[in-house]
Amino acid sequence: MRAVVALSARITYKRTMRQTRLGNLWLLGSILMLVCGCGSSVAVWTDGEVPFVRSTPEVIDRMLEMARVKTGDVLYDIGSGDGAIVIRAAKRYGIKAIGIEIDPELVAKARRNAFREKVEHLVEFRAQDAFTVDVSPATVVTLYMLPEFNAKLRPILDRQLRPGSRVVSHDYSVEGWEPDQVDSVKGTFAHDHTVMLFEIR
Repeated sequence: MRAVVALSARITYKRTMRQTRLGNLWLLGSILMLVCGCGSSVAVWTDGEVPFVRSTPEVIDRMLEMARVKTGDVLYDIGSGDGAIVIRAAKRYGIKAIGIEIDPELVAKARRNAFREKVEHLVEFRAQDAFTVDVSPATVVTLYMLPEFNAKLRPILDRQLRPGSRVVSHDYSVEGWEPDQVDSVKGTFAHDHTVMLFEIR
């Protein structure tokens, strides 16, 4: 009987420690994304590889300016979250914009936001894994993803994007690519934002 109780106690202890470690990892990841990322909103863990942190309006505007968005462009935002970049691009420039987001709840929220901002006729939000997306129609791609994610996405962008397309990344580089332009946007919490432009040739 003692052996059974001891075994049960060990199993309970291991399970508790595992849950504690997972909780600590979640907390650490949230803090890192908050401090090293946007600095303006709390990291939200979703169904995807990368927690959702909303870019500030100032960063979004600078990303679109650096991409030289113009009439006729088609923008794809990979990891579009609540749709802020897509909606801003459609509202400010009148272009078609597509958001790719793996979390269905964020996709639903983005669609509601687009309807509220009266740009639902210009935008589309897809609940889709970024690594299965055909981005060949894009002339502009925007990213706010971690470096490991960008590195895995790069071969898709290399294959599918046409010369003249622009990729703009918030804070995190794309391994193997040299940026054509780098700019800084003043942050609000222990961090200034970096915006990088990459042009496809």
